[in-house]
Amino acid sequence: MKPTNNLLTKDIKKLIFQIAIPSSIGMFFNTMYNVVDTFYIGQISTEAISALTYSFMVFFMLLSVSFGLSSAITAYVGGALGKHKKNMARIYVSNGISLFMLIAFVLLLISFILLEYIFVSMGASGKVLDYALEYTYIILLGIFPMLMGLGANAVLISIGDTKSYRNILILGFVLNLILDPLFIYGFYFIPALGLSGVALATVLIQYVTLTYMLYKLYKTRLFDGVRFFKSTPNMQAYKHLMKQAIPTSINMFLGSLGSMITMYFVSTYGFKAVAAFGIGYRVEQIILLPMLGLNTAVIAIVSNNFGAKNFNRIDEVIHTALKYGYIMSAIGVVLIALFGKYMIMVFDTDTQVVDIAYIYIIFESFMFFSFITLFISTSTLQGIKNPFMIPYISFYRQIFMPVVFFYIVVNVFDLPIIYLWISMFLIISSAAIFIKYYVKKQLKLARNKS
Repeated sequence: MKPTNNLLTKDIKKLIFQIAIPSSIGMFFNTMYNVVDTFYIGQISTEAISALTYSFMVFFMLLSVSFGLSSAITAYVGGALGKHKKNMARIYVSNGISLFMLIAFVLLLISFILLEYIFVSMGASGKVLDYALEYTYIILLGIFPMLMGLGANAVLISIGDTKSYRNILILGFVLNLILDPLFIYGFYFIPALGLSGVALATVLIQYVTLTYMLYKLYKTRLFDGVRFFKSTPNMQAYKHLMKQAIPTSINMFLGSLGSMITMYFVSTYGFKAVAAFGIGYRVEQIILLPMLGLNTAVIAIVSNNFGAKNFNRIDEVIHTALKYGYIMSAIGVVLIALFGKYMIMVFDTDTQVVDIAYIYIIFESFMFFSFITLFISTSTLQGIKNPFMIPYISFYRQIFMPVVFFYIVVNVFDLPIIYLWISMFLIISSAAIFIKYYVKKQLKLARNKS
């Protein structure tokens, strides 16, 4: 008798809430973790906040190449479990983890070599550059535990477990609340480390996270640490995972590169504009959090049901996730309009910074509808193991069109910074319209092939 897989049989609405809510709560505390960092760094100076913004963009770019592997592990492990092939799932788990180890080593090596060059290329200079390097060189030491934790979480997501990662993210937030001021200002034998203290706290918490996630991974019985270190890589599994991972990683990398391009053009308006962009980005993340939980639910449910060829359930999960996402987007617009300026002032009270950041998040709030369409559509393509178009759409909306529009705004017409935000709105909206219809077409083709 085959074991019951709730992702194949349980009510879609209940499944979405069951998976998305813990994921959203975890993401909320992860974002609040970053908010705590931004708050304490804001006590140092506006230049320090600008440096944090540069550092975040670069660090996310480094991590972006691993996010594709995370979604690939979820898709292949989920697909194998949907077919009730547990041994196949174990093969993908162990080889996915080994790939994460390899990627972590390569990223650490490359980042230490190129870090200063990247910051300078983005427009960082003077005290902002010094702060960015001081902070990021320490943060890089957390790449290994962070990537390994992502690998473990990808496996947990494939079985519908988003509570474990939620729990450790909550603990990480609490630890950060304690360690940030402790390391920044010092206490008894602990020296005052300033900005470096914030980075050190993050690295220590990442190792705590890794320990917990490996324990939860072991409990799934899909991963055996002893066999892992005795076994050799399965090249067929590597091939499958990389084929799935590369388009998504390119998509994420282009997104990170696009953020750096945006940062470059924003920096032409001065370091206060950079600080405003960084603060506005944090506020935007807080409002987007519940929607991001939907992504996790979609890829988990779609990957399992694609393995079982349950296309009607795939259609239902997409429709339901989009409906909930659009409702949350509308609520987000209202929240930004009413409370956005007060949220910004938590981090910086400089009038110019507040004004720039508030206008930015107003435009961003109206992009929530397009973002949710892009998120759900991308998760669906990953779940059905058809990520081919994802990097092309990303190149359009993150690289090609921003370079064209932003260059015209800044270098041709020398327009105010608000025109950068208008350009973003037009670019994201057009990409969302295209991908929605593309996914519909791909699902129809997949259904006909089955």
